[in-house]
Amino acid sequence: MIRMRNIRKIYSTGKVEVEALRGVDLEIEENEFISIMGPSGSGKSTLMNLMGCLDTPTSGEYFLDGQKVENLSPNQLAEIRNQKVGFVFQSFNLLTYATAFENVEVPLIFAGVSSRKRRKRAEKLLEQVGLKDRADHKPTELSGGEMQRVSIARALANQPRLILADEPTGNLDSVSGKEIVDLFEDLWKQGHTIIVITHDNEISTRTKRSIKLKDGLIIDGQ
Repeated sequence: MIRMRNIRKIYSTGKVEVEALRGVDLEIEENEFISIMGPSGSGKSTLMNLMGCLDTPTSGEYFLDGQKVENLSPNQLAEIRNQKVGFVFQSFNLLTYATAFENVEVPLIFAGVSSRKRRKRAEKLLEQVGLKDRADHKPTELSGGEMQRVSIARALANQPRLILADEPTGNLDSVSGKEIVDLFEDLWKQGHTIIVITHDNEISTRTKRSIKLKDGLIIDGQ
């Protein structure tokens, strides 16, 4: 699913250059359930952004699902994101004025799915994450755990093979956080590849492999 070779990422801020990743080699097979851990500034989010084609490396090779992607155009990267990757964020990133149902619909609208098929798919996804009865509620009417479930349903809308989650339990209490990890485990058992960026050691014990980053390098779990 993912193959990285000597991936480096340098950010330039004026005269200062920051090397966020310093030569990462990584392989992730299809249908793995993986956590990526490390202290702040270790390169976790940078690595996730590269995996999800939200950014491109300064140098090195990256193959996603067999396709070489590091030199693709922004439009080509956007197409890959829409087809192959679902994102889940700590801050949920939901449209506050839209219902749970409408939030799940958004990726399907951009994908050009018909209204009838959108409705059927969104209803099925909300039922899958246990929110069938909350479809007409807006984010302000939902708990943190429920908002994250909507976010996961939205991430699944276009049937991606890869789910990337950046601190998905960071804004949740321990009970809601456990329920979200349970949901990820269910998705993994259904065949998805799940990669979770986290500071939470409890989450890392639930995943099947834990990769540790420090100072832009993988130090364990490669």
